[in-house]
Amino acid sequence: MNQLNGKTAVVTGGATGIGLAAAKRFIKEGAFVFIYGRRQKALNAAMAELGPNARAVMGSVSDEADLDRLYAAVKVERGTLDIVFANAGAGGPLKLGDITAAHIDETFDTNVKGTIFTVQKALPLMSEGGSIILTGSSAGTTGAPGFTAYSASKAAVRNLARTWAEDLKGTGIRVNVLSPGATATDLAKEALGEEGQKAYGAMTPLLRMADPAEIGAVAAFLASSDSSFMTASEVAVDGGLAQL
Repeated sequence: MNQLNGKTAVVTGGATGIGLAAAKRFIKEGAFVFIYGRRQKALNAAMAELGPNARAVMGSVSDEADLDRLYAAVKVERGTLDIVFANAGAGGPLKLGDITAAHIDETFDTNVKGTIFTVQKALPLMSEGGSIILTGSSAGTTGAPGFTAYSASKAAVRNLARTWAEDLKGTGIRVNVLSPGATATDLAKEALGEEGQKAYGAMTPLLRMADPAEIGAVAAFLASSDSSFMTASEVAVDGGLAQL
């Protein structure tokens, strides 16, 4: 424990699911965490779980003014920033033949543009030893039937880490991708039902979906000095789904 003692972290998409699980783990490891999300009700509920070492800021990663407010709040209260977990993401299914421009714009505005500006706007607060973690997906490697825009956006996120590792040479700031597979978030469990969860779990050699806390644990590893010689890497936390 205390691998992140005294660190300040931002977690986008931090009110639910993987983001909330990561925020809990970061705090357990000693960090002070700002969670960021679009729904105030969900942020309030998350804050009730996270306690005094967390703050919530409402906004969208696709809105640059909202992101400016987020980092202004971090600067006022903490001064600097050590960890950015660019986790906010979106994407629903549309089969080839049904894809619309609006669907592509919505997916890429959040998953690609949102990730870019989440990181770019954080950099003035970061310094040597900083860690940037991007949420990818097994779908960015394998593809996923009916998820053209989502899979392509997550493949783009994987490349952002490779490009930014070059751009950040000499700064001491690392950037890596955490790529989950099917994860049993509350939203996923509601959408899939018991049989759907079994079906997704059966696709992995471990024969189950991930618990969000398992993804959060790997996020904490990538945020900590235990991963100090890792940058431009992708860590697959997918039960083997995209590895076989």
